[in-house]
Amino acid sequence: MKPQKLKLSDYLLGFGFVLLMVGIATVLNDVEIILPEIAALTTGLWIYHEPGWLNQPAKIFWLPSITAIVGFGINRLPLSYAVKISLLLLIMIVLLCLFRSTLAPSFATGLLPIIVNATKLSFIIAILGFTLTLMLVVSLRKLHLQHPYHATINYCVMLVFLIIALLWVLVVSLLGRPQMAAIPPVLVVFFEILQKPMYPGKMAIKQMVALTGAATIGFVAYSLLDSRLLVTLIALPLVWALLYLLQVRIPAAYAFPLLAIILPHQMFQSLPLVTLLATSYFLGAAYLYQQYIKPRLISR
Repeated sequence: MKPQKLKLSDYLLGFGFVLLMVGIATVLNDVEIILPEIAALTTGLWIYHEPGWLNQPAKIFWLPSITAIVGFGINRLPLSYAVKISLLLLIMIVLLCLFRSTLAPSFATGLLPIIVNATKLSFIIAILGFTLTLMLVVSLRKLHLQHPYHATINYCVMLVFLIIALLWVLVVSLLGRPQMAAIPPVLVVFFEILQKPMYPGKMAIKQMVALTGAATIGFVAYSLLDSRLLVTLIALPLVWALLYLLQVRIPAAYAFPLLAIILPHQMFQSLPLVTLLATSYFLGAAYLYQQYIKPRLISR
């Protein structure tokens, strides 16, 4: 099977859609309209045509919307930051199992309102509007028919993801750094890796470099430019160039420039370092699971 050739028109369409989102947020002066995972979803659906994401187009709309609403509600509860993140992760795993879906970006849309402390109704309206648009374009272009895929739910993988993620939340909380508990693009990549049949060490290193590099691009761009729209315009092509040089396709990496421009100041200042630590932990754990734990479970 030949590798898929990516079209310039697909890149331009996706790039324009993300710029439109940031542009609307700029005009309305409402940062809660900027949804980083929309950049990842746009890339994965419209450009890379990820089979696992295209499966059952309706879920592109309602599953991220449900998780965003759940995260929005959890954020309003009188709980600590770490408990909110842990509760959301647990609910997310239950939802994915119930709806038999492996749409990893749903984690990010659920975590986002907790991370940025979203409180406005515009956040919900934005997630509904943008995910609906993504779904409609997929349906109109019949992308789900061109790349048929049937999601299979591996409950063992779901449990492994939850245990490793909750352990990370516990450790960073004990260290007094609860803001490190969730970096959505990293969790999305980690979840996807666990679903794969194998995970070579070379790929793990490439993905660590790609994700940390994308976070650094967003951090540096927003540190130098006091314009969210300009940062998006410059940083997204730089992320593309980085992934091209590394010869990897990581839709979640495109979320980092947008994440950088909406994070609270304290989280923004440590974004590259936290991303490096988180990718080392999660991708390292994924490698160990794929190389040593998974073969033993299969052999039983």
